[in-house]
Amino acid sequence: MTGEVKSQSWSPRERVLAAVSHTEPDRTPRDFWAEKPTMSRIFSSLGNCDEEKLLEDLGIDIRHINAIEPQEREIAPGVFQNFCGERYVYKMTAWGKMREDIKGALASASTFAELESFPFPTPDCMDYSQLPMLCRRYERYALVYGFADVWQRPGLVRGWEEWFVDMVERPEWVHFLCRKFTDFYLEDYTRAAEVTKGRIDIYLLISDLGSQHGPLISTEMFRKFVAPYIAEMVQLIHSIGGKVLFHSCGAIYQFISELISLGVDIIDPIQPTSPEMSPENLKREFGGKVCFHGGIDMQNLLPKGSPQQVRQVARKYCEILGEGGGYILAPAHLFQPDVPPENIFAMYEVV
Repeated sequence: MTGEVKSQSWSPRERVLAAVSHTEPDRTPRDFWAEKPTMSRIFSSLGNCDEEKLLEDLGIDIRHINAIEPQEREIAPGVFQNFCGERYVYKMTAWGKMREDIKGALASASTFAELESFPFPTPDCMDYSQLPMLCRRYERYALVYGFADVWQRPGLVRGWEEWFVDMVERPEWVHFLCRKFTDFYLEDYTRAAEVTKGRIDIYLLISDLGSQHGPLISTEMFRKFVAPYIAEMVQLIHSIGGKVLFHSCGAIYQFISELISLGVDIIDPIQPTSPEMSPENLKREFGGKVCFHGGIDMQNLLPKGSPQQVRQVARKYCEILGEGGGYILAPAHLFQPDVPPENIFAMYEVV
């Protein structure tokens, strides 16, 4: 494996914070995230299971840290439920099991009282004790915390189809669930900031708003059901000294200006679904207004392309979006297990 880059003048954390602030660092900063089966495939190719060495060799500038969540429980043969009410099954791949979501715990609710009586979690169920140690371990790196989802996760608990019907027929149900999850994550992020004494640099905020071909909801629905809760999270994250990394898959071009106006600092994963989502167009329209994170195609290029093709595209993104800062190199989703390890390594062989 090649691609290691060393710098005497910039620390990984300085590199990331410069890019987020639209200052061009010594090189484009890099992030890495992968599904567990993907990690198994990578380790098999390397002959070891040393994740930290892998990240160091690839020149990754960010480390992701989290509080410890309660264990999932099996509620029926092969059906699992996590602490917030999402339900899923596991499908096997050649490299391990992958989660596949099914209808959540509130999908069969027919009255508002059933929503009110659901045992929603509180941050008391989270274990934050390891976070100070992780901050010390990764002192040189930019730190990303959390997995806050204020619209899609409540939708998964409710059931995706039911959720879209609710937005039309029972909007008060949508607001009730979004309120519950927003309150949870406001407190979760507050506790994480307190226990780490403000050391966390970036907080993750997630809600998938796009399909392969366009938005999942209208701008009007976004402003009614999503934007108010994003705004609360952004305000809180900024007040505790963090930057906001907002993740949404799909063709979300029409929401980018909205997200910028809400105060989002970094947008991920800029999935290349259309000419509007190309690096050239994103830089032309939004350069200097928001930092981009991701973009390296997970659907065709990474699983099917050659290492040389991957290097060429990664270099293009770094040159276009990284000019003057404002870009973090990363895949357009978590690395999936169908991606050959040599293509993952090739992606980071860009100076």
